[in-house]
Amino acid sequence: MHQPLLSLGETMEEVEAPPKSVHNKITDYKNMVVDAYKNKPVSYWLLLLLSSSGMLIAFPASSLLSRLYFSNGGKSKWIISWVSVAGWPIPLFILLPMYFFTKASPTPLTLKLALSYIGLGFLSAADNLMYAYAYAYLPASTASLLASTVLIFSAIFGYFIVNNKINLSTINSIVVITAAMIIIALDSDSDRFSYITDTQYALGFMWDILGSALHGLIFALSELVFIKLLEGRSFHVVLEQQVAVSFFAFVYTTIGVIVNDDFHGMSAEAKSFIGGESTYYMVIIWGVITFQLGVLGSTAVLYLSSTVLAGVLNSIRVPLTSIAAVILMNDPMSGFKILSLIVTFWGFACYIYASYPPGGSGVEDRRSRQ
Repeated sequence: MHQPLLSLGETMEEVEAPPKSVHNKITDYKNMVVDAYKNKPVSYWLLLLLSSSGMLIAFPASSLLSRLYFSNGGKSKWIISWVSVAGWPIPLFILLPMYFFTKASPTPLTLKLALSYIGLGFLSAADNLMYAYAYAYLPASTASLLASTVLIFSAIFGYFIVNNKINLSTINSIVVITAAMIIIALDSDSDRFSYITDTQYALGFMWDILGSALHGLIFALSELVFIKLLEGRSFHVVLEQQVAVSFFAFVYTTIGVIVNDDFHGMSAEAKSFIGGESTYYMVIIWGVITFQLGVLGSTAVLYLSSTVLAGVLNSIRVPLTSIAAVILMNDPMSGFKILSLIVTFWGFACYIYASYPPGGSGVEDRRSRQ
């Protein structure tokens, strides 16, 4: 006798759907990508490609230039922090024409919004200084890997500050990336430069993790500003926040450089720089440009696509930076560091899957709250 499709009193909603196979999940992802491509014009994909390229090229280049500054004789952490924000006017070349040639208009500056920009600017200046200490004492490949912990802190602060969801896949990514950082810590002897002491290496490790934690807090607070104080997340509003926060970070950092008398020391530093004065100023100038281009690229990706794609690109740029540092700067790359790189990539994959499961609408849900 055949079993009935539904037991007596059982409804369709109570019947659990069988779990999808790996093949079906891959098919769902493929269909999702095809549908997304068909729903957007070619100009959209070209802009997204340029923005993504900006993230994948400019950010690793900025990291390598920071490390090159210190390895070739630069000593000021304040100067390299200043370089990170000295290009704050660059986004104005995109923002100002939008006011004249589109329907965009400047966002009214309320007291709360101004205070949020001032506060975020201060946190951003402190964050840049922490990363400067990290690149002063660590190889670029190691500093890049440690900076990937920003994903952990973004998830944690996002949960407590803006009520972003955390599921088992997110927790798994946090555990996996933490394990990768422990692997690096246990293998510290293999990639420490001979002129760096154990104390300096430990400080670089600590400042990198603390900088990532602060970066995650800045992400969450920036999202809170969009939710509470700004109406919608249009591109010009995102650019306005970037310009304002970078400007105040520039002010704070410039004060630090002046108090530390590092502007006067730049000429002497340039003369003793390996490669000469021209190389020194090229490192500074390109450091300013590449950092801002990377930030512009990430801003455009967040606006055009989602935080998920930004997460994917971040996961790709970590190994890109590490590999480039090994090839271009002869960074040490031990078996443990390679293992840590693979584990970190796995952690990113877990986080991306948690943020955008096949058939899910996690990103859209998050946007709808905003």
